[in-house]
Amino acid sequence: MFINTIVSTEDLAQHLDDPNWIVLDCRFTLTDPEGGRQAYLKNHIPGARYVHLDEDLSTQITESTGRHPLPDPEEFAKKVCNWGIGVNKQVVVYDDSFGAMAVRAWWMLRWLGHPAVALLDGGFPKWQREKRPLTSDLPELAKGRCACLPEPTQIVSADEVLHAVKTGEQMIIDARPERRFTGEFEPLDPVAGHIPGSINWAFDENLDIDGTYLPPEALRENFQAMLKGRPAWQVIHTCGSGVTACHNLLAMEIAGLPGSRLYPGSWSEWIRDPSRPVATGE
Repeated sequence: MFINTIVSTEDLAQHLDDPNWIVLDCRFTLTDPEGGRQAYLKNHIPGARYVHLDEDLSTQITESTGRHPLPDPEEFAKKVCNWGIGVNKQVVVYDDSFGAMAVRAWWMLRWLGHPAVALLDGGFPKWQREKRPLTSDLPELAKGRCACLPEPTQIVSADEVLHAVKTGEQMIIDARPERRFTGEFEPLDPVAGHIPGSINWAFDENLDIDGTYLPPEALRENFQAMLKGRPAWQVIHTCGSGVTACHNLLAMEIAGLPGSRLYPGSWSEWIRDPSRPVATGE
């Protein structure tokens, strides 16, 4: 049975020697792009491959894209195969920031057509607290045989978001912290604020005090209160650059509310076109 939402540290520890389990270390800091790689080289979960947000999970920024545009699926598939991921492999992704970065890899593998991927619940900090195995050894990689069957319906374009703004036919949920959503504070993008009509649900609202996801029933209650009867497929997730938005998307999957979609360009792409409307405040 493949796991496709979250996996516990205990379950991963029991599969460290399982050749059918592949672990991806996705530690990354927006203000220090090399920090995650350096942390990985110092120590990581045994067997983990390092995945860089800018180099592996994004492509080059252009005048019309956000800060982390999606790579070409064929090019991404080549990297996935080089990490040893194949159609019969269970993938586990982790980071040290409550899943905020690793969820991008989780979502992208699903988008590519590999559903057997799960986030390590509690991430690297929980693994360390429990004094589980660590190593600085780099894994020996054997190329996998993976499919490249990207699912375009999981993605929402800027034009579709604009249509949602005008019609209200889709609900837009923004995963950024409240101060960035309201426009009070914007450390990364040249324009502050949010997409008009969107609601704010900061991704860390999905977490318990120990950094693990809340129980499914609690997540379901939270999102159903926001949805107010809407089906999950009418939800569009956004954030700053299409990364932490995946945290809310995963939370809905855990809650038994599948089918919501991602606007990968998110706020940093939205503001590239000055004709698109901007809102501030709550």
